[in-house]
Amino acid sequence: MPLEPKHALQDLPPPSTSIDVFPNHDVNPNHSTWARTFHSRPSHYFTPSSTDEVQSMVALARRHRKRVVAVGSAHSPSDLTCTNAYMVDLRRMDRVIAPITKDSKSMLVEAGISLRKLNEEAAASGHTLPNLGSINVQSLAGALATGTHGSSMEHGLLSQNVRGLRIVLADGSAAYCSPFHKSDLFRAALVSLGGLGIITEIEYTMVPDRNLSWTQELVTFEDFLSSWEKKTLWNQAEFVRAWWLPYSEKINLWHASATSQPVATPSARWYDALLRESYQVLLWIATYIPTINPWVERTMWGLQTRFSAGLIAQGVAPQREALTLDCLYSQFVNEWALPLSRGPEALRRLDCWIHGDREASGIPFDPRGVWVHSPIEVRVTDGSAATTDTRAFLDPSQESEPTLYLNAILYRPYGVDPPYWRRYYEAFEWLMKDLGGRPHWGKCFQTVDAEGFQGMYAENLGKWLDARRSVDPDGMFVGAWHRRMLLGVQDKNLLLEEVEVERVDRKSGGALWRGAQAEDANEKAPGSGKIRAAASEESFDSFGASTESSAEEVSKEEVVGMGADES
Repeated sequence: MPLEPKHALQDLPPPSTSIDVFPNHDVNPNHSTWARTFHSRPSHYFTPSSTDEVQSMVALARRHRKRVVAVGSAHSPSDLTCTNAYMVDLRRMDRVIAPITKDSKSMLVEAGISLRKLNEEAAASGHTLPNLGSINVQSLAGALATGTHGSSMEHGLLSQNVRGLRIVLADGSAAYCSPFHKSDLFRAALVSLGGLGIITEIEYTMVPDRNLSWTQELVTFEDFLSSWEKKTLWNQAEFVRAWWLPYSEKINLWHASATSQPVATPSARWYDALLRESYQVLLWIATYIPTINPWVERTMWGLQTRFSAGLIAQGVAPQREALTLDCLYSQFVNEWALPLSRGPEALRRLDCWIHGDREASGIPFDPRGVWVHSPIEVRVTDGSAATTDTRAFLDPSQESEPTLYLNAILYRPYGVDPPYWRRYYEAFEWLMKDLGGRPHWGKCFQTVDAEGFQGMYAENLGKWLDARRSVDPDGMFVGAWHRRMLLGVQDKNLLLEEVEVERVDRKSGGALWRGAQAEDANEKAPGSGKIRAAASEESFDSFGASTESSAEEVSKEEVVGMGADES
């Protein structure tokens, strides 16, 4: 039975008066994903500081018939948050509303708080987040929205620690939901993908702060799989994760458990920063001379791990620090959740394909001319014991057994795409689907659409769509990504939905995304001129902004075709 929420949040009605002047907003800014894979130009960019301001902004969007997109740290490399309409950044909503008390194990916080700041605030009372992914710069709302997870057989998604939340809906009201109140909305909002509304407050369960004693070692590929098949690998510590180096046939294995030992940080090597930058330089050269890629991977990761199997490093750190790592550079990430029992088969078949043995791999795509980057990330979770009322409808992990997450990373050195990335991901995704996998929502999967997700999620996708439809029938929070991945042919021609008009490759890397409200999409064919709905000149006077200067900025982008930041 889940814990009852401790904080008496209540539903808030829509604002009784409209606000036309927002001091914290920008007009036609450049927005990009962290990896700079996608760029777009929202007509207005809001940074509200309260739930009241979010409600007023949503009321304004309804009055001007605009889509609304909430954005966090933009670490998802897909086009999920691309828009030419209204964008809302909750970075100024990062306060603790109700700290942990003697009788409570949870904190009530504003949803824009970063995981790092949340941990820092919790540390003041001797607490920490139960689990983390690889980074802590994400907003709490953003981490929940895409199904963020760590790597532990004792933890599931981060969303499983949510007790309750408040979400601003398309009618301007702020609804409170939990496992005990509006439970379908709650389960839909736990992995919302931005398609339901704007989450502004979250009650989150914390645990006592502690240190982790961690060890990092290099093991052979076959020894790793052997311990996996003997069922000794993933239960050796509370937190276990691995980085597969396929061209070296090695695994960089990391594991950590709670300890009472004091903090002990291993000494940094003088050449670590040099290795980091040298690796990016060599990856960049390899985009033009792909055949050197195996040598680059063996050499650079060999220098990092001292080439031979054995202990690499060990130390003791606070949990909030021990679980995070450096993600290096701009990258494509394509991660899938599949049954843990299929893991050894998945790695062996992918290893055969990477090394050119198509027949042994059983993957019906030619591996010639395709190279991969290291590492391929190997992580696990176990949310199979979670109660139904705390499990998100769109939780990609397995319901009946632990889950393996396999993440195929391809770096974009200095913003340059590897020329073979689409072919690699086509083969990788075919294998993942063959083994019963589902993609991580926050990654850049390529070969799944709404029909495919219907087969993967069945009635749970239907329940998510029903919840979405009940709170946003006009599609204020629906974009082209949602249509392509979730809605499919359902609920066609939503009044406020935004559709993709075109995407243009940028000279400096990534794609410039352009969209329009669905009802206006037919007014603009690709390449035919300015998007009337995207420019939003008709609503500029509501903000006291200069229509002339904003229109001039959009026109400049149309002429250049690459965005104002092009160099």
